[in-house]
Amino acid sequence: MVSVAPPRAGSVRALFLNENLGGHAAMHAYIRGAVTDHPELDVSFHDVPAPGLWRRVAAAPVPGLARLDADLQPLRYQLAQSWYVRRRLPRLLAEADVVHVYTHNAVLLSAAALASRPTVVSLDTTNLVNAYSLGYRRPGLMTGAALRAVMPLERRVYEAASAVVAQSEWTAAQLEHYGVPRHRVRVIPFGVTVPELPPRPPSDGLPRITFIGKTMQGKGGWQLVRAFESALRGQCQLSLVTREHVPPRPGIEVLGDVYPGDPRLVQLLARTAVFALPTEIDKVPYAVLEAMAAGVPVVSTTVGAIPEMVEDGVSGILVEPGDDVGLVRALRALMSDEDRRRAMGEAARARVCERFDARNTTADLVRLLGEVYQRGSPS
Repeated sequence: MVSVAPPRAGSVRALFLNENLGGHAAMHAYIRGAVTDHPELDVSFHDVPAPGLWRRVAAAPVPGLARLDADLQPLRYQLAQSWYVRRRLPRLLAEADVVHVYTHNAVLLSAAALASRPTVVSLDTTNLVNAYSLGYRRPGLMTGAALRAVMPLERRVYEAASAVVAQSEWTAAQLEHYGVPRHRVRVIPFGVTVPELPPRPPSDGLPRITFIGKTMQGKGGWQLVRAFESALRGQCQLSLVTREHVPPRPGIEVLGDVYPGDPRLVQLLARTAVFALPTEIDKVPYAVLEAMAAGVPVVSTTVGAIPEMVEDGVSGILVEPGDDVGLVRALRALMSDEDRRRAMGEAARARVCERFDARNTTADLVRLLGEVYQRGSPS
């Protein structure tokens, strides 16, 4: 889908190309909202649509081989997506003076084309990390072979870009494995729109723990259910916002029809005492930032860039991924101390306002786009 802002005289035409997976849509929604404050850019957005029939067929798992990660399914999916982009990129570039790409995987087959325009490539993680942390499959026999195929394509994209944006210091460190010079990397932690705090409704009984995740597996949803049933039932309520089927259980509310931007999310967070995301796979989870912006303390894990988002012991509590005992201990500590929850919630919101406000992070990105436009294309 392409959306084009009305042209402005003398403005720079900026194309935002979005791979459009998982939290990418939320990130671009926040950029769309904040970039309206920058009349120096005439902005168009292109979101890669969900795969059609041929892309689904090209990336279908192979029964028997998928279990060993020997069917190269993630690589085939990336190549199918990037081939789709490659066929459409010349038309998009013809209308652009400067380009922002998120992420590099959308343009694995388009490095040469990107070199014709000043381009910023942004990412939250690399394929080297993803190969060993995908939520829906485990590394196996052919994982190394897939990496040997995809990493040279990644390197070409980074080399073709005028600048590379890492969403965190954790991400920036990964780029060292690809030989990207540190001076070409800018760390911009793309943020969220910070809302006005809604009034807290009167307590509806026990304090509420909220989990938000499209899937339960990998994001710690089932671990949270186990923790609730084994140690927390009767001390709190649990709300799960997920598209997965969760069998009815006493004390657990499942919201399967709530999507990003739904006003019910704001209402739910206003009733939430603690936001919990004991994830094993997330890199920069926007649900964490949205909860923090709502003034809710967070219990999460030490994976990815989460330690750069949640200050352990200040705006939330971090545990090791898969640590059931540590998760229960952290949740109990906050369930039993309303004053501590309030203080951490205030610190969480202050952290987002200081470092993850989309108005500021988008302004940083716009300035970088201006810099690479002034320098011209790397070729």
